[in-house]
Amino acid sequence: MTEKVIKTDAEWRAMLDDEEYDVTRHAATEAPFSGRYWDHHEHGIYTCVCCNTPLFASDAKFDSGCGWPSYFTALNPDNVKEKIDRAYGMIRTEVICNVCDAHLGHVFNDGPPPTGLRYCINSASLRFDATPDLNES
Repeated sequence: MTEKVIKTDAEWRAMLDDEEYDVTRHAATEAPFSGRYWDHHEHGIYTCVCCNTPLFASDAKFDSGCGWPSYFTALNPDNVKEKIDRAYGMIRTEVICNVCDAHLGHVFNDGPPPTGLRYCINSASLRFDATPDLNES
């Protein structure tokens, strides 16, 4: 596994905008249909906004209708971790970057095949790295 990224609160604040900071460091949630990637269709890799760890591939992205980017699998399961989230009187599974502990979103068991999972991820927790579409030759 990649070495853990640990920063002070002041360092996180200096490198992230307000929404990125609130989402990743304090588990806030951006408004649905407002994030830069909910309706994004380029080919590439979505990385952690805090540490650039590769998290999700565009090939695993699908339109779940929820207003947040949704993926049916993580690019590398070792790069994300899950924990029970009991906030707001609900029991959900939170998804966190395994390298820097950034809050990413939640995972639900209502996704499409082949996994049946829906990783519902805040755009503010992601950066996008475009890669050439190998199908276009």
